[in-house]
Amino acid sequence: MAQISKNIVDEKQRSNWVKLHTLIWLRWIAIAGQVITIGVAGLVLGFQLSLGGFAIIIGASIIVNIVMMIAYPDVRRLTERGTTLMLLFDLTQLSAMLFLSGGLNNPFAVLILAPVTISATVLRPTFGLVIGGVAIVLVTLVALFNVPLLNAAGDPVTLPLIFEIGSWAGIIIGIIFLGVFAWKVTSEIHSMSEALLATQMALGREQKLTDLGGVVAAAAHELGTPLATIKLVSAELVDDLKDNEELRSDAQLIHEQANRCHGILRSMGSAGKNDLHLRVAPLQAVVEEAANPHTERGKTVIISTLETNKAPHPYVERKPEIIHGLRNLIQNAVDFSRTTVWVDLTWTEDKISIHIIDDGIGFPPSVIGKIGDPFVRRRRAESDQAQRPAYEGMGLGLFIAKTLLERTGAEISFANGATAQDKTGHRSGAIVSLSWPSGKIAISKQDQAKALGENVLFDH
Repeated sequence: MAQISKNIVDEKQRSNWVKLHTLIWLRWIAIAGQVITIGVAGLVLGFQLSLGGFAIIIGASIIVNIVMMIAYPDVRRLTERGTTLMLLFDLTQLSAMLFLSGGLNNPFAVLILAPVTISATVLRPTFGLVIGGVAIVLVTLVALFNVPLLNAAGDPVTLPLIFEIGSWAGIIIGIIFLGVFAWKVTSEIHSMSEALLATQMALGREQKLTDLGGVVAAAAHELGTPLATIKLVSAELVDDLKDNEELRSDAQLIHEQANRCHGILRSMGSAGKNDLHLRVAPLQAVVEEAANPHTERGKTVIISTLETNKAPHPYVERKPEIIHGLRNLIQNAVDFSRTTVWVDLTWTEDKISIHIIDDGIGFPPSVIGKIGDPFVRRRRAESDQAQRPAYEGMGLGLFIAKTLLERTGAEISFANGATAQDKTGHRSGAIVSLSWPSGKIAISKQDQAKALGENVLFDH
């Protein structure tokens, strides 16, 4: 899991989300809107405007855009510093336009929220705070100092003071609210994207391990006969070369190494998983396979079936999603248990259920409602660090397990058992309950009776 986390895009790389070409074209749209607005206000509505000042401000934007288009290719992506400078320029340009057109009496003053929202979406909080702080300062300055907007008769167009103060307060609140809102939503989307990427990587890794196990199993099967022949012939040579000690020792070495190869292939072949005979397996066998890496870690893992089951033991598909998901849940239970983890299997004709219970302290009350979301816990208690020094505490493993198992049709719930302080050896800790409709993962008797077909080569 740690290796998967290292491969996820770091939040600091969010700066590369924005293409320079995108901001340039947004600025062209803004320039066109400013020119049209000035034309309508001056020619149609008769406002007396400082056209020279507007020409300088809009001309500066045009020059910056042209220079950027010539100097940099369209595919260039901005760093955080570059994006911040671009947005600061846009804020300053818009504030200068408002300064020459009545300040907050200008209804277009609300457009100052646009750069703030963009910064909160694509930049880290530090840079977003810079943009938001500068926006608040500029809005305040424009509210205090501005060139009055004059109508056709030369009279200033102003709002009552209370409305102007309200306009200033509304924009300030909008900057803060939209900034925080955009940052929060974007962070959650970003975290979810990273977690889904990690899920795909975990599933791909499990599939590769499954395929590799199948190759090993096939190799063990195919090499079994020639190795047996080598062992037989070498054993006969050992007997026939009693009078030649040098050659006899060589034959003995061949026999020993053949035995060693046979043992290696047999142990490796026990992990073979992709033979057609093993595409399906009894439910308990699949759960035991998932739990196998964690059965020798100093904790007791008890896998049991409910004795009152009247339906026959179900055969289920050996999907990588099921194995990897169950393995993550069992790993989590083993990590936080004191001595024992119980995995209970129950089934009926219509439903298959698995309950994973430990004798630890259970899920923290502060996060039990969030379990299954990625990156729940960013800071860890000292006791947790001592118990699991390699655990990153981000909730990513449970998210991957939940996502993979839900893809197979499982319903998952998380709960805590008894709350007594000392329940070592009792079912008192965290409880994870999974259930599937039988038709989602179980193989019917008719399908079990069908011919398996021919084994095919793996794709390379």
